[in-house]
Amino acid sequence: MPLVGMIANPAASKDIRRLVAQGRVVPDWEKVNTLKRALLGLQAVGIDRVVAMPDSSHLVARARDDVNLSLELESLDMPALYTEGDTVRAAQMMEEMGVGCVITLGGDGTNRAVAKGSAAIPIVAVSTGTNNVFPTMIEGTLAGLAAGLVVQGELDLSRVTVVSKMLEIYIDGQYQDMALIDVALSRERFVATRAIWDMSTIYEVFLTRAEPSSIGLSSIGARLQPLSLEEEGGLYYRLANSDGAESAGRNPDNSIKVLAPIAPGMISTVPIADWRLLEDGERVPVEPRYCTIALDGERSISVTPEHKVEVGISRSGPPVVQVELVLETAAKLGLFNT
Repeated sequence: MPLVGMIANPAASKDIRRLVAQGRVVPDWEKVNTLKRALLGLQAVGIDRVVAMPDSSHLVARARDDVNLSLELESLDMPALYTEGDTVRAAQMMEEMGVGCVITLGGDGTNRAVAKGSAAIPIVAVSTGTNNVFPTMIEGTLAGLAAGLVVQGELDLSRVTVVSKMLEIYIDGQYQDMALIDVALSRERFVATRAIWDMSTIYEVFLTRAEPSSIGLSSIGARLQPLSLEEEGGLYYRLANSDGAESAGRNPDNSIKVLAPIAPGMISTVPIADWRLLEDGERVPVEPRYCTIALDGERSISVTPEHKVEVGISRSGPPVVQVELVLETAAKLGLFNT
């Protein structure tokens, strides 16, 4: 029986960046509305069972409470601690249950947690977070239609999905964690509020994607060399206003300066001391120092000069469903004919 999963993050779009930038806030009622439309889309293409991660705002359960919906909604049997670990565990359980596609509502961080739990389940990623690159602004109805078509088995997944790239963190030779879009090194020593919002603390950045239409760290890289999800490799840059640039003997006065939207409503001139493209499979050593490592916009790991830190890039993330391509292919195959 085709099975679709739903993972919705009620905390997405509610972090500190709403206070320091012009980021939008997506209220719970709008998330519920989006999920309801996705459920209606799923039901329209014959999906009659959906499994969801329990969340503190009961978003999916509230969306299911509609007289026009008859599909079965099952909540995962798992303790809800309302942390990132819930999302990781939910993705693991969904893979074990044979979920054929998962619809996510959240930002880059939400999808990173899903990928940590399962890199096998195709993702329809709907954006409700901040500075998002991995999820996109998808109408909920179309997200549901696409996810439902993907699990029906009539489409060639290799043609309608793109396997995502990942940045892998190694500390003292051991794999530690991963990111889907960016790894940023911050001079701040502690995780604190986690969210990255002060560019003056950042000195090195690694990217899997650098798209001109994105916002945040990825947009800075895009001014140097656009790089899409489909293209191989990644991109590295070092900020010229960091003490790391000066200690490396580079002159910040001769740096490249790019104009980029570093946050919603915040467009800045960013000085770049150095940058280059990264090859798939490459592992880059990081300058030893006290710092925190931010993964997809959130500080996650604190390290000291005694740690040997390396960042690698590979195409080993989850398949990303190309919604427009799914709908176009389904139409050509007559899957919408009744």
